[in-house]
Amino acid sequence: MKYAYYPGCSAECNAVAYEHSVREVADLLGIKLQTIDDWNCCGATEYFSQDELTACAVIARNLALVEPQLQQLVAPCAACYLNLKKTDKLMADHPDIGAKVNECLAAGGLNYQPGRVRVRHMLDVIVDDIGETAVRDKVVHPLKGLRLAPYYGCQVVRPIEAGDGTEYPMKMDRLLGWLGAEVVDYPAKAHCCGGHMTQISEPQAFELIRRLLYSAEQAKADIIACMCPMCQLNMDGYQGRVNSYFGTDYRLPIIYFTQIVGLAFGIEPKKLGFGKELVAAMPVLKAKMNGQLATSLG
Repeated sequence: MKYAYYPGCSAECNAVAYEHSVREVADLLGIKLQTIDDWNCCGATEYFSQDELTACAVIARNLALVEPQLQQLVAPCAACYLNLKKTDKLMADHPDIGAKVNECLAAGGLNYQPGRVRVRHMLDVIVDDIGETAVRDKVVHPLKGLRLAPYYGCQVVRPIEAGDGTEYPMKMDRLLGWLGAEVVDYPAKAHCCGGHMTQISEPQAFELIRRLLYSAEQAKADIIACMCPMCQLNMDGYQGRVNSYFGTDYRLPIIYFTQIVGLAFGIEPKKLGFGKELVAAMPVLKAKMNGQLATSLG
């Protein structure tokens, strides 16, 4: 299976563990990812809040750069996924916007006809295209004994079209279950992490992050599995600040779901980016895993 691939800006820096684990897991599952040549930033959330046309034009450029023979585009970042999908839908539903966007693209010799490219998230590809049987067949280290809280965040579940469910999605739950892990009931799984709120109002940002950590702790989760670089950054990078602000003592590793998948597949932890997180996951994994996996972790 071959897909166009949009890595997103975070893949080159703070989310390099996500990028590495996506590539490793994709290779093992036979998913061929062809990176878009000369891709540009999707603008995150800021562009749309300032100028919709500019935002759409910047994002549509990436869609226009997808090679004609590829009809599907994979974006691992939830925000990138949402922006790409939203732009495609806006252009399709509002021809006036589509015409203006293509006028902008024409300056660079590009054109995009909405609907030509189907935007997918990596989770969707693994669950729907690869499927349970193929995933289970690749598991060499069943994650028995590991309690995982699946965190989707608020971006990937936005109701652009009928999908996995906006309030209580289940695709990651199912995937982690196929790996042998115990998936906890996590009511906060689609709640917002605050995004860039840490740069605007720390008290509000810390409260949003605290709620996610509290919910996982109440469920007795060992690790939170996420699917967005911003979510991972907020819960991992600001966990210490949240503890200081509220007088709590959360020590929950925040790991990308593809790292968890790769671990179950027997891929070397270093190749999956383990160790780049601030709240270390290895001590938890070694303590919770069965003997075979604990030995392989070193």
